Amino acid sequence: MSRLNLLEETRFEKLPVSVFDNQHAASINVAQRIANLIKAKQEKGEKAILGLATGATPVGVYAELVRMHKEEGLSFKNVVTFNLDEYYPMKPDAAQSYVTFMNEQLFNHIDIDKENIHIPDGTLPENEVADFCLNYEKKISAYGGLDLQILGIGRTGHIGFNEPGSAPNSGTRLVTLDDLTRRDASRDFGGKENVPTKAITMGVGTIFKAREIILMAWNQKKAPIIKKAVEGEISAEVPATYLQLSDQVEFILDQDAASELTRFDTPWLVRDCVWDAKTIKKAVIWLAKTVNKPILKLTEEDYNNNGMAQLATEKGPVYNINIDIFNKLQHTITGWPGGKPNADDSQRPERANPAKKTSIIFSPHPDDDVISMGGTFIRLADQGHDVHVAYQTSGNTAVWDDDALRYLEFAIDFAKVQGNDASTLEQTYKDVRNFLEKKKPNQPDIKELLTVKGLIRKGEAIAGARFAGLKDENIHFMDLPFYDRYKASSKVSFEDDIIQTMELLKKYKPQQVFAAGDFADPHGTHKVCFNIILTALQRLKLTEYWIKDCWLWLYRGAWHEFEIHEIQMAVPLSPQEVKRKRLAIFKHQSQKDLPVFPGDDSREFWVRAEERTSETAKAYDQLGLAEYEAMEAFVRWEY
Repeated sequence: MSRLNLLEETRFEKLPVSVFDNQHAASINVAQRIANLIKAKQEKGEKAILGLATGATPVGVYAELVRMHKEEGLSFKNVVTFNLDEYYPMKPDAAQSYVTFMNEQLFNHIDIDKENIHIPDGTLPENEVADFCLNYEKKISAYGGLDLQILGIGRTGHIGFNEPGSAPNSGTRLVTLDDLTRRDASRDFGGKENVPTKAITMGVGTIFKAREIILMAWNQKKAPIIKKAVEGEISAEVPATYLQLSDQVEFILDQDAASELTRFDTPWLVRDCVWDAKTIKKAVIWLAKTVNKPILKLTEEDYNNNGMAQLATEKGPVYNINIDIFNKLQHTITGWPGGKPNADDSQRPERANPAKKTSIIFSPHPDDDVISMGGTFIRLADQGHDVHVAYQTSGNTAVWDDDALRYLEFAIDFAKVQGNDASTLEQTYKDVRNFLEKKKPNQPDIKELLTVKGLIRKGEAIAGARFAGLKDENIHFMDLPFYDRYKASSKVSFEDDIIQTMELLKKYKPQQVFAAGDFADPHGTHKVCFNIILTALQRLKLTEYWIKDCWLWLYRGAWHEFEIHEIQMAVPLSPQEVKRKRLAIFKHQSQKDLPVFPGDDSREFWVRAEERTSETAKAYDQLGLAEYEAMEAFVRWEY
């Protein structure tokens, strides 16, 4: 691509951005640049001064540096490091400490001299912190400043712990953490209330002094803040925008993190496009929303005034384009999610045959089925399909401790009322009470407590599935092993989970599989569960004849929704069906009111579900299609 074309493509971007296919490739690139710097300094007999970051983003970079040290002999003897930040107060040996993180991810595996490692001290008395911060700056200056600073970015736009409101010339200091930052860290601490309210961080001004700055970001969750940081106006509300003032900065992104940048999200605004069917659909829907018109009322002037003149010229007249996209959207709408028997299915999202399908709804947690696709679940059962639900994990971490105690107390009282010996239950209750009295934040529950919590969620799931119309024998609890292993380590094998999933699929040979495609789930369980299903289907495809007729549909709704241009099947719900779905969700009483892990959305799950499906229906209506109470949306995944 010529320099002129590159400038045109990136004209909305106010700093250099490099986009890689995935975070693995991006991490290797950054690690190689760090290694090249270290080697160049070694050849000159100089030290390489690195500013390092923590969190999930740089883990792949550190892993590649460790690999290069062990396999290629990369030495860190000439490396001096300064970490960006540390929670305050924080003991260095705590699981959540950035000292622990850096040791586990990097320092324990390389030959760096320990005296060359510098991390803010979270154990200082508060009246000594200001002097420590001043000395931290002096140490960096004494080494001649940072050669390279690597950064992540928080969803508030913070770099380091420079939260909204930070000044561009700020130095190392004690700061108060934003509520969203603390919520993002809550899982590591066993709840937001256990996350420190303060931290020691390098300032924006300190970061700016580095001779090279690389900011990395991966996954869809970072896409909105990346767009603000790269294309937005410089503002104290988004501290990362200050990086637009530096001549030494580069953003390194994977495709997901870059997905909302103008050149990827609305490319027709920056260059001529290859107008394939997918791009045309997205662009026309975008145009209708932008000018606030139904699709069939869009004019050639609307196209020309909003960067879509090329489309009007190449594929017009525009009214024909409008009709085509309107029809495509119309054809996504169906009241028959299992296919309409004895009907022409050439314009329908699902097949007419077989008239009665076997459908398996995979639910990562015990409530994702009814929250995300409860209306479709009920519709499939009502229309006579052989519907199964498979709960992939127990969800036993998401129950309040006092709820578990209450159920144990009930079990003891019930045993006594029945005239049964309750001594074993009473001892279990005593053990659980003793554990809870001494339980530390983020400490794993004992087996007995996890069992009770798992049974609570199992009972709720059965009640919800029965309400949706399922027979007991069609309700399956997989309790995939990875879920409990994950509590001890993020590095686990999924082979037994995949084999178990394959066995379930082989037993029932479904024509439809529904899986959670809601990868914004803050705990990562949805993505892991989806990958297990996908791998199972791909393996079965090599040996099983029936798999060619098995379609995989993705649902969302618990955390966010599909964009309108992505939707391939939209199932409308009547007011009565919305109420039935709500009652199915209500069966999950442990998740009502205030769930243990609510994520970023403060609304109850049933409220989220109703408002999101209502918003989808309104979006269809505003584009000129029929007005429904609610719509559940699905995307077909080719495997």
